[in-house]
Amino acid sequence: MKKLDIRTVVLVGGQDFGRSPLAAHLPVALWPIADKPVLQRLLDHLADEGIESATVCCAKDVSAAVERVCTESRLSVTLVTEEQISGTAGCVRDAVASDPGELLLLFSAGIAAPPPIQGLIEAHRAGGAELTMVFNPGGENGSEYGAPAEIYVCQPSILSHIPAGGYSDIKEGVIPSVLQTGRVHPMALPQEVGNFRDRNGYLRALHVFLRNKVCSSGDSHIPEHSEETLVLKGTDVFVHPAARICGPVVIGKQAQVLEGAVVIGPAMIGQNAVLGEGSVIIRSALWAGAAAGARCEVRESIVGCSVAVPAGAEVVERALSADVSDRGREKLWTRHVRGGISRIGTSLRSSFDRIEERLPGWVPFSPKQLACGCGGIIVLLAFLWSYGPTLIDLMTVWKRSDEYSSGLLVPFLAVYVIWSRREDLAPVPVRPAILWGAGLFLFAQAVRGTGLYLMFHSAERLSLILSLVALVLLLTGWRYLGKLASVLVFLCLMFPWPRRVQAAVALPLQSWATTSAVFCLELVGYEVLRDGNVIHIGDSSVAVAEACNGLRMVTAFFVINALVVLLVRRAWWEKLLVVVSSLPIALLCNTLRLAVTAVLFTILEGEDWKQRFHDWDGYAMMPLAIGMVVGELWLLARLTTPPVEVKPAIISRRPAEHVPDS
Repeated sequence: MKKLDIRTVVLVGGQDFGRSPLAAHLPVALWPIADKPVLQRLLDHLADEGIESATVCCAKDVSAAVERVCTESRLSVTLVTEEQISGTAGCVRDAVASDPGELLLLFSAGIAAPPPIQGLIEAHRAGGAELTMVFNPGGENGSEYGAPAEIYVCQPSILSHIPAGGYSDIKEGVIPSVLQTGRVHPMALPQEVGNFRDRNGYLRALHVFLRNKVCSSGDSHIPEHSEETLVLKGTDVFVHPAARICGPVVIGKQAQVLEGAVVIGPAMIGQNAVLGEGSVIIRSALWAGAAAGARCEVRESIVGCSVAVPAGAEVVERALSADVSDRGREKLWTRHVRGGISRIGTSLRSSFDRIEERLPGWVPFSPKQLACGCGGIIVLLAFLWSYGPTLIDLMTVWKRSDEYSSGLLVPFLAVYVIWSRREDLAPVPVRPAILWGAGLFLFAQAVRGTGLYLMFHSAERLSLILSLVALVLLLTGWRYLGKLASVLVFLCLMFPWPRRVQAAVALPLQSWATTSAVFCLELVGYEVLRDGNVIHIGDSSVAVAEACNGLRMVTAFFVINALVVLLVRRAWWEKLLVVVSSLPIALLCNTLRLAVTAVLFTILEGEDWKQRFHDWDGYAMMPLAIGMVVGELWLLARLTTPPVEVKPAIISRRPAEHVPDS
């Protein structure tokens, strides 16, 4: 086969926290199809097509895993690790700028069935364009253009359309620039390539893979198919005679399909995976080591590596990751031992009664207060131990997500608010509501058990707050709960938003941030050109990435305003107005940050200074936001506080008495 002398770049990207729980731990390029990562399949395909070397670009957080896959490739692979997010075009610039060659071939790594390379090159040369954008087939007969295949064939001249540094995207930056000076040629493939970025796309890619019978020669797969069924089996596979398979289906090495199980394709059962008795798998994938218990139903879902689905469970349109399953098993175990903790508490109470009789008089606390304090400490320690996995999961979210990093401060701020109210709490009588507290605690654990069974993070986190409310009732009573209710509600701000809510608001916020920043720049006299989410001002371009949509400021300012509301003494409607104003203040500060950043990018020289300013300009908005809140409180005080009437004081003086001379 003739070797092709072209530069090939594979774009992997990094972890994705929005599209799927699996993508938060494993980039889509490493998702397996027939027990082999799609990145490895793409590299093997390139080698089969005559490509000798390739450059793989990925983010730093996934570089170790990507490097392991690249070392197993037959290609000579150069790994380029992106320290900062530079965009798809920025990755190409960093990968081939020193030696662009005669032709550039760009692939997204998440492609299950890549097309022939020679056909792409011939179509590009026939089109005579500077850039060829490849599409999947569209329409019933494939004559129309479908969704982008995320494959590009380019001339080296496209590098002139990519800025020398910073963020740049192919779709939003390079293609519009090429259209102004050159030509972009669209090309429709005869068959889909199975490119994907989320769960639905992955299941569609699995269907494409099986339909096209794309299997490498080293997989040791033995095809068994009829007109209706295509089964690709690995070695040492056990399929019970009473099991039913309606293809297309791929079954990995040493997998087991037990009695009465039903598999409806397109589906995949990975290496060492087990499908329990009477379970049903419909258009889903079980990755290596996964296990579905007896009488399960898995439909339109992905069960991650080593995940155990409980018997009788129903998993519909979900993606289950291994860490969720591990936390679920650990928390189920802690729920079983909670009864033992209750018995220990009973024995401790009897011990406290004996201690009450022997306390000396110089102890500053009454025996009852000391007993309640010790009992509270023990219950708090048991609570922290029981919810340890949930708190560790929250710590992980706070560390890896800029949008919710402010949640780390919420527990400490809540403790400070309680300490500031110590004088108000001191005279409140302690009257434990044992029945109500126990009932609420059982309800909280029922919510927690439901979250564990259905693997809903939000239910588990809600049960944490409900358990705290129950403990306050058990230890102190209703009056204390009334005093601490606002603080307990404040603790909800430490939780991340549900994924569906975040996904629904991310894109509108990103579009709003770009539009408002352009409006501010035009308002002060700058000539600005908006290209999607990229702002062109002068000779500089500022990309408003998804991370700059303002969600981080919204969550942070909600925490700040809520803290102010807890500390100040105002009417309830004034406090509500301050909390509601968090959203417009956050959006305004984010708009000012983007506008100032765009202006300074036209002034500053050097990528280091630009990067430093971009990293720290968000912190500069915090004093501005606090100043707005203080100004809002001052204005409310001026508008709502009536002037004090000053009544004239009448001063009288007694006449002096005449004192006769002595």
